[in-house]
Amino acid sequence: MFDNFKEDVASVFDRDPAARNTFEVLTNYPGLHAVILHRLAHRLWRKNAKWLARTLSTFSRWLTGIEIHPGAVIGRRFFIDHGMGVVIGETAEIGNDVTLYHGVTLGGTTWNKGKRHPTLGNGVVVGAGAKVLGPITLGDNSRVGSNAVVTKNVPDEATAVGIPGRIIKKRDPATIECEETRRLAMAKKMGFDAYGMTDDMPDPIVRSINSMLDHLNAVDEKLNGMCGALKELGSDYCNQQLPELKAELLDGAEPESVN
Repeated sequence: MFDNFKEDVASVFDRDPAARNTFEVLTNYPGLHAVILHRLAHRLWRKNAKWLARTLSTFSRWLTGIEIHPGAVIGRRFFIDHGMGVVIGETAEIGNDVTLYHGVTLGGTTWNKGKRHPTLGNGVVVGAGAKVLGPITLGDNSRVGSNAVVTKNVPDEATAVGIPGRIIKKRDPATIECEETRRLAMAKKMGFDAYGMTDDMPDPIVRSINSMLDHLNAVDEKLNGMCGALKELGSDYCNQQLPELKAELLDGAEPESVN
C-alpha cells in the first residue's frame, strides 16, 4: 500500500510539469487525493465492507469532483490530471501507468449485471472529455483523443479519435516514408508546392490533398502502362506532349495578363 502511494506521488511529477514539490502535490492535486481514497475504498470493498466503501467513495467525490466506484480495479502509477468530472464505473479495469484527463467517463452501456465497463491496458492515455463506453478493451499504449466517444476495441499502439471513435493504427515508418516520397514526386511533377504536409497531420485539407495526390499517382501509373501497351502495338499516340501545368494557377493566383 505504501509503495503504491509513493509511486502515485511520483507519477504526478513524471506527467505534470507544473508540479513543483511533494508538499504542493499532496495538498493541491485532487486527482492524487481521489486515487488514494479509492485504494482505501477498494480494500474495504474487497473485504465486503461495501457500505463503508461506497460512503468513502462518495466523500471522495464530494472532495475532488472525481467519481470512482470502489469496485473498479486500478493498477499502479495511475494519474488523473485536473480530474473534475471523471467517472469510472464499477467493473472498469485499469492497467499500470494510465493517464486520464478531466471529464473522462469509463462508463457502461447496459443495466445488466456483469462486466459492463472498459478495460484499459498499460500506458493508456485518455484525453479530456472522452467517453469510453461498454465492456471494450483499450490496448497497451493506446490513445483516445479529447472528446472522442469510443465503443469498440482499440488495438495496442493505436489512437481513437472522433465521434464515433475512429481507429488510427500506427503504421510502419518505412511505409509512411515511401508514401511521402511518392506524393512529393507527384506534387513536383505537377508544379505544386505540398508545403511539407504529412498524412499524420490532423488537418482535413491536408488529408484531402494527400488523397488526391495518391489518386493522381495511381492514374499516372495506369496511363504509363496503357501507353506502353499502345507503343508495343505500333501506336505513337502517347508521344504527344501534355499541356504544362502552371504553378501560379495551382496556388490560386490570377494568371498574368497578356498584353
